Amino acid sequence: MTFNAGCWMRRLAVLAIATSLLTACATGVSEPRVVTVCPPVVEYTREFQGRAAEELRLLPDRSAIAEMLADYSVMRDQARTCQ
Repeated sequence: MTFNAGCWMRRLAVLAIATSLLTACATGVSEPRVVTVCPPVVEYTREFQGRAAEELRLLPDRSAIAEMLADYSVMRDQARTCQ
């Protein structure tokens, strides 16, 4: 055993003690929690849905509004699944 070996052993012991003390301070979760909030799904009457379908039929082919309504339909399905 050389003179430096005792010095390194002491440093290693201090490092081990400091590490164990510091881990005791970490009482929280290391990863943030994800909170899921499901948006409410608005219910429409059959009459209102029929009126919307009729208005949709009056739109020109490949209408931007029709594409947006298709996206909205997917979002409603996802919101229902979330709940």
